[in-house]
Amino acid sequence: MTLTLLNALFFACLALILEWARVTKTSLIIAGRDVLDGLKSIVETPSNVPDFVTTLRTTIIPGVATAIKTVIHTSSSAPFDALKSLLLYYILFTYALRTYRHVRARGLWSCISMFASSVAKNILILIITLPPGRTKVQLELSKVRQDIETKLVPQGADVARHLELPQQGQSMEWILEEMTRMDDEAGMGYEGKDGKSDDRLDWKQGKISGTVYHGGADLTRVIFAACERYAVSNPLHPDVFPAIRKMEAEIVSMCLRLYNNPDGAGTMTSGGTESIVMAVKTYRDWARSVKGITEPEMVIPLTAHAAFDKGAAYMGVKVHTIPLDPVTRKVDIRRVRVAINPNTIMIVGSAINYPDGNEDSIVALGQIALKHNIGLHVDCCLGSFVVPFLERAGLADGETDAEGNVRYRLEPFDFRVKGVTSVSCDTHKYGFAPKGTSVIMYRDASLRRYQYYVNPNWVGGVYASPSLSGSRPGSLIAGTWAAMQYMGSDGYLASCRSLVTCARKIANAITTSIPSLYVLGSPPASVIAFASRDKDMDVLEVGDAMRKRGWHLNAITEPKGVHIACTRLTLAVVDLFVEDLKASVEQARRAPEGKGNMVSLYGLGSSSPVGPTLVGEVATIFLDTLYKA
Repeated sequence: MTLTLLNALFFACLALILEWARVTKTSLIIAGRDVLDGLKSIVETPSNVPDFVTTLRTTIIPGVATAIKTVIHTSSSAPFDALKSLLLYYILFTYALRTYRHVRARGLWSCISMFASSVAKNILILIITLPPGRTKVQLELSKVRQDIETKLVPQGADVARHLELPQQGQSMEWILEEMTRMDDEAGMGYEGKDGKSDDRLDWKQGKISGTVYHGGADLTRVIFAACERYAVSNPLHPDVFPAIRKMEAEIVSMCLRLYNNPDGAGTMTSGGTESIVMAVKTYRDWARSVKGITEPEMVIPLTAHAAFDKGAAYMGVKVHTIPLDPVTRKVDIRRVRVAINPNTIMIVGSAINYPDGNEDSIVALGQIALKHNIGLHVDCCLGSFVVPFLERAGLADGETDAEGNVRYRLEPFDFRVKGVTSVSCDTHKYGFAPKGTSVIMYRDASLRRYQYYVNPNWVGGVYASPSLSGSRPGSLIAGTWAAMQYMGSDGYLASCRSLVTCARKIANAITTSIPSLYVLGSPPASVIAFASRDKDMDVLEVGDAMRKRGWHLNAITEPKGVHIACTRLTLAVVDLFVEDLKASVEQARRAPEGKGNMVSLYGLGSSSPVGPTLVGEVATIFLDTLYKA
């Protein structure tokens, strides 16, 4: 029975008792006094028993019955009044409890600030929806739409558009030629099976943050061969494709051992987002079954991946977002403790997070999870095949700077930490597997069962699937298995060492030779972020200056910053990155305020109350444009 139902029953009983007591108290008092007088007379004179029985039968009982009839007749509206009172009490109690938990989790000042921001946002939205403001906003958004379409959708009369099925099928030669032409239209090239590269490919220059986790031309050929072999396979039918079933199970097993839980359980998914959404679904269903929670809540760091908010939106889970320690960039453990309540189903930590590459205090979070018997999910989607190898690479203890401070230290993060109940790991990032593969792992198989969907009553037969998808591409499973076999533990170890050394070289260069910038926190792995120490220089202007030099970095907020996820392609250009960053800082000092693309978009989102609304509209326009043929 849930806490909500218990609250309702309690107030129902209380309201009914109070209402009936108010109406019947006089009759009950008279009847009780008569009974007590009769009992007293029996004690004093035992021979009065027959007289008392007669009095009880002829006077007291009929009197009580008459009183009850009178009460029922005169108070026929009492039950209705009680129910109205019950409803009012319950509504007040529910909203008071929710408000208390909300304020307790976020803090009074934060709630006041959020309320003020919400009021300002609504006022501004009202203003821009009025004719003068609406016209101006629509004009600006139309410019944004045109700009996005110009960048993403090839324009011109010579651009071929395939909007209908061809009457007759095309040859393989025509298809490959057309693909090449489409790449040329977009100013891109293509890497073929022979591994030959087109120099026009921006990502091969190593100037893109993350995005392309390339394991090399030889590995690409191995993946091509594996995917081609199993191109028509579907793990939904393990009896037809038994090798795919075996490979998927072995991928999960290898990842479980990598994260020190060989006896655990897991599944593959289509990516980190699905792994995280599946974790939210699992804890929601577990909490409903085991704890009876019907209004689930989760506690996540400010730097947790947006997929947690997405999963919460899909699964109907309320999210409490916890701020960070401003120096370490780890989630504030004290605030996490305060945010826990009887409806909490899970808490989250990252190792490492996407925005700035820092790691949360997983050990402390594990202690909280154990104390409250809730789930702790560790998001290692980005850390994937880097953080598990830091210890073996001799890099987990970090470095000691000139002042004796230890930087870049990695704390325990995997299933060795008591309280960790699930971990997500993207094989398609630093595992160099084909895009569209990830693994969600659980401490034991009993927890994994809450992830499954099973429908035994479907007219088409018993339907069961381990994750969101039904049919899945077995070719990607084969490609992932092949990549992991090809790389091996030694290959991933070498990759980890080179990637982390690259990231720390950038971080140390910023710390020692670019005084206008500072590194956010103490990132232990392959991702770093930097912000401006100079109040007169917008770090997003630095990002725009880097873009003009061919770099594609990512903007972050709270605080405003720029991040880079180092890949194997970054290794060859790390010195160029540092040189360009120094030059970009000098250029940003002279830049007119708020003129660059990063400033226009991300700066608005972090500096204006209405900014997130407009940025969200821009994001919607972007998504619409993706489907413009």
